[in-house]
Amino acid sequence: MALVKGTNCGFVTVAPTSDPGEITHTEVDNHAVAIIGTTPAGVIKITEIGWWCDTATEAANFEVAIYVWGSYKPGAIIGVSRTNAKGTSAGWKRAAGLDITLEPETKYYIAVQLDNTNTTTYSNYSTENVSGEKTMNDDNVDTLPDPWTDYTWIEKLVGIYALVETEAPVGTNIKINIADDFKDVESMKINIGDVWKDVAEVKQNIGDAWKVVY
Repeated sequence: MALVKGTNCGFVTVAPTSDPGEITHTEVDNHAVAIIGTTPAGVIKITEIGWWCDTATEAANFEVAIYVWGSYKPGAIIGVSRTNAKGTSAGWKRAAGLDITLEPETKYYIAVQLDNTNTTTYSNYSTENVSGEKTMNDDNVDTLPDPWTDYTWIEKLVGIYALVETEAPVGTNIKINIADDFKDVESMKINIGDVWKDVAEVKQNIGDAWKVVY
């Protein structure tokens, strides 16, 4: 499996579990690395940030953070977790239990910093189909800077993700025109046995397939 934005890097709705399988590697110990991501519609908050550790190395602390978007580099930190144990095995490293509120459909930087390990610790990266992507690197740092100071960047994807919790749908996605003004239909009811019941879901058959209306 390759690195795919929205699947195992960037903002995701399901935390990745599989090895990205990229053959290229990038050093992450004694580095701060940040990638660009755009939040999906309806996002409420970030509950977890993780990164792919491709090598079994010595134990070390890692930090994760969300930064304000900047055209040249990350801006100020919005939310951060500074104490997380990497362990000694390869695999996905996760900082869970986060509660970082973000705006929907907005660019941010997702960042990771790992303390130095005697054996170099690598993550996976990809330069395939990365036009417009920007990964920031800050070398020889022992904590995530606030704000970011280094301008070094390259077009690539790195195995870093942020798990989003999305807002539950509100209303029925149906509007009705009243006095030449469209109003949201907040709910739909049906009368059964002289009792009004809420309609939980409506489907329409299109091309012999049932599609959810709301």
